[in-house]
Amino acid sequence: MRDAYLFALMEKNRNTIISKVEQLPEDKRTLVPQGFNNNIHWQLGHLLTVTSGILFRFAGKDAVVPENYQSFFGNGTKPADWNGEPPAWDTLVQELTAQCKLVADTFEGKLDEPLAVKENFAKAETVREAFIVNLGHENYHYGMINAMLRVLA
Repeated sequence: MRDAYLFALMEKNRNTIISKVEQLPEDKRTLVPQGFNNNIHWQLGHLLTVTSGILFRFAGKDAVVPENYQSFFGNGTKPADWNGEPPAWDTLVQELTAQCKLVADTFEGKLDEPLAVKENFAKAETVREAFIVNLGHENYHYGMINAMLRVLA
């Protein structure tokens, strides 16, 4: 797959997610729907945090989200366990958009480079493979967001 195609696909997916959640009333953004462990606020932060890990950390680059995002949005976290105030909704939405450009700017022409982290859960060997894993992860969470929106409606 062409690099530009993958970057555009990520941006399209992110824009679709943002357009789906931007109409959600503020009082429902932090509700954990019955049958779920997390809320939509968590979902947005999780996408940012995991992308930072899968793409940037696996490629041997510095994280592109603040360190405290891991404690709020990392794997296995949930709002019921949060200590302190998570990053604001509007901040997360802006960062979701900005991260797409940062990914494209950082990895354009470099998707076939080997990953610095050889031992990773995805068994990915190149940035391109990690990118595809990340797209799959985002699509999974897009499905979770859609299901949550239906329950919250």
